[in-house]
Amino acid sequence: MDLPRTAAGAAVHAVDFGVKGPRGWAFRNVSFTAEPGSLIAVEGPSGAGRTCLLLALTGRMKPSEGHAEVDGIRLPRHLPAVRRISALAHVPGVTDLDPALTVGEHLRERALLASRFGDSLRALLRPRARRAAEARARIDSALAAAGLDPETLPKGPRTAVRDLERLEALRLSVALALIGRPRLLAVDDTDLKLSAAERADAWGLLRSLAEAGTTVLAVCGEAPEGAVVVTTTPRAGTAGSTEGRRVDAVREEPAEDGAGTGPDKATQDNGRTHNGRTDNGGTPAKDIATDEGPDDDKETAYAHAEAGRA
Repeated sequence: MDLPRTAAGAAVHAVDFGVKGPRGWAFRNVSFTAEPGSLIAVEGPSGAGRTCLLLALTGRMKPSEGHAEVDGIRLPRHLPAVRRISALAHVPGVTDLDPALTVGEHLRERALLASRFGDSLRALLRPRARRAAEARARIDSALAAAGLDPETLPKGPRTAVRDLERLEALRLSVALALIGRPRLLAVDDTDLKLSAAERADAWGLLRSLAEAGTTVLAVCGEAPEGAVVVTTTPRAGTAGSTEGRRVDAVREEPAEDGAGTGPDKATQDNGRTHNGRTDNGGTPAKDIATDEGPDDDKETAYAHAEAGRA
């Protein structure tokens, strides 16, 4: 009998980790250790290589120096294995929600993909009714963990994504990632354009996931108390120190438009294809950008995607 995978978190360990592209270092000299079930906050301003670090630690971007281990799986040697136990949420240009689809359509699509590509062959041979019940259970569990009740939305599960508030969209993106039962959940732009109350709710959500066992890696402008803090910008007299649970990284050169190297493959192994859009519900990686304007961090990931296609 196949047992469901647990949400046990993955330990994360990095030593002198760095990514360099044709225009310089996105980040380098990142060293830290986080236990399973930790809340890891990648803190810093936009353009400091935060998204590149998130993608590299989840096996979507190949590092240029140093190494890391996720659940004992060594990077960069075993990128596909790390991708299988990790999931991305709320990454602009990578996991964008389709504004034309409803909340229910996103959830059903992700559950179908998880059952088709994430389960064993034996699971695919189960009766259709049983598979449908298991998919419904996955969706309900993910929604509960993300704190999103579709029935409270304006049109229930038929609410279009374009009508969601920013925090509701974040919760939906997290729920979609949790359907795959990852051991490492990576969330980008956690606190972007959220009010103080919404930021508190967002961090409360991610902290609850970490306390339940899933290791959470979250990019943010300002880290919350109690998190394992990783920075990709230099601080005076520091270079990768882990003292005080604050980890600093030295970045040699400012990343210009597109610092970075190509991802191991088209960035996402748990994505989808819909009307030419390929990822966890969004556009190809080349479109990575925030709605604040040009962002070197996202442009770096753009360069990775372009280099990977070359």
